[in-house]
Amino acid sequence: MLAAIWVDEAVRTLRPDFAVLAITAEGLVNGPSDTLSNDWLHRAGARAAESDTHVLAWREAYRAFGAKPQRTRSSVDALIRRADRLPVINRVVDAYNAVSVEYALPIGGEDLDAYQGPARLVRARGDEPFETVAGGEPAVEHPDAGEVVWRDDSGVTCRRWNWRQGVRTRITESTVNALFLLERLEPYPLERLHDAGDDLAARLRTISPDVRIRARLIEATAAGLRTADDAG
Repeated sequence: MLAAIWVDEAVRTLRPDFAVLAITAEGLVNGPSDTLSNDWLHRAGARAAESDTHVLAWREAYRAFGAKPQRTRSSVDALIRRADRLPVINRVVDAYNAVSVEYALPIGGEDLDAYQGPARLVRARGDEPFETVAGGEPAVEHPDAGEVVWRDDSGVTCRRWNWRQGVRTRITESTVNALFLLERLEPYPLERLHDAGDDLAARLRTISPDVRIRARLIEATAAGLRTADDAG
């Protein structure tokens, strides 16, 4: 899966400073939120800073493809605004949400076994299906034309870059294999991006000592896309 992830040229043109650290974790033993994951969220919330320059960079990125960041905030922006009441979901989701807030970094978590084909970041045509919930009932929506979305062969997995994840690939208590997408814009240092990845990996190993973790950096550059692989 890692080797097949790609970022479309149209997204690179929009934000050539974009980079994503993709991490797979295989062999997870997830479960309900517990004292440890609640403590991670509490400590992260206490350290949150709404004025972080990376949060501001994401607001500009949203404006660049026509989204209004005051209405549809990046995932990290939304979490930081709820720092005193971070959602409690399950151990794995709590882990990556805590890292997201502590590092002011958008992080998406996906059930790898629910994917159909590789993950890719593209600008939407506008007819791609996005499975969600509306009014408490399953629903299918479609992104706006030109919207930046993560998708696979079956449709959109996350709308507006990292605003809202779909139901089909969300991480649940029964998730065994997961994909995490840690997304960075300048001026966020790549070293800090890797630190966040290492921190997430450490927490996942605390939850599941036998988990197998691999990482791949996909970095947009003036010459195209540069990648680097790392086993963990």
